[in-house]
Amino acid sequence: MARIIRDEDITIELIKNKTVAVIGYGSQGEAQAKNIRDSGIKTIIGLRREGSSWKKAAEEGFEVYEIGEAVRRGNIIMMLLPDPVQPKVYEEHVAENISKGSTLVFAHAFNIHYRQIVPAPWLDVVLVAPKAPGPALRDAYVHGTGVPGLIAVHQDYTGNASKIVRELAKAIGLSRIGLIESSFKEEVETDLFGEQAVLCGGVSSLIKSGFEVLVEAGYQPEVAYFEVLNELKLIVDLIWAKGLSGMWQAVSDTAKYGGLTRGPYLIDEEVKKKMKKLLEDIQSGVFAREWVLENNSNQVVLKTLMERERNHLIEVIGSKIRSLVGK
Repeated sequence: MARIIRDEDITIELIKNKTVAVIGYGSQGEAQAKNIRDSGIKTIIGLRREGSSWKKAAEEGFEVYEIGEAVRRGNIIMMLLPDPVQPKVYEEHVAENISKGSTLVFAHAFNIHYRQIVPAPWLDVVLVAPKAPGPALRDAYVHGTGVPGLIAVHQDYTGNASKIVRELAKAIGLSRIGLIESSFKEEVETDLFGEQAVLCGGVSSLIKSGFEVLVEAGYQPEVAYFEVLNELKLIVDLIWAKGLSGMWQAVSDTAKYGGLTRGPYLIDEEVKKKMKKLLEDIQSGVFAREWVLENNSNQVVLKTLMERERNHLIEVIGSKIRSLVGK
């Protein structure tokens, strides 16, 4: 079992006099930069001058610099750009400007684990991965709480990487709830698997299949939408708050019996075998190579799939229903 590291286990000593340069000001960049600044650590932002975020970050009180200049001014460099653009930015702006002994920080291990970025050996390379979207991370911090997170060390040049990553996670607000020490390999492989098999791929495919079965059987699509999609939030909220057992306690006995007897019939050993194949492709690098090629091809497949998703009947019906309740 993992040991949970909390605020009281960490003192901010090593980073209190350092400058954190956050590269990127999107969802995670904005949230983490604000949290770190509010924790009393000098924080600057590195952006393209022509980018849309420059004015926003400046208006919100940050010193904003071109990426290379921010890297030169920083001791801790946080790569909070989208994964596909990180390798080019690192090669063109970070590698030649980062100082020996600096700490290079990632929020997702993809580019390090799959060697899209290979940092110099004279850097500390660490991972701080909040387990929440940026807006939720910021909201929790402002209200005096936080979200959990994973931390890991890939390179420890200075001998202080483990302490620095903990202190940085505390400044972001993660240890208010709890930190789990992980590895770059574990973080990226479990993250990709969760997205593909359950959270995004698995759930959305299950919803669409259930919707299609009901509609093809002659039921009204609006009713099908409520049953397989709209009510899902109620169940997920129960699971999030009370776990699976708590959810079962909250639903009717009919739902209990039907779910517990029919669920394993639907999600059977064949599905589990397919999940294992997804994990094998992640572990072997097959998926990573495919995704890198997709980005090099201007995301042609992804754009086609997204267009198909937008045109699915469940989205047409969902848009109509959500408009009725002002969503």
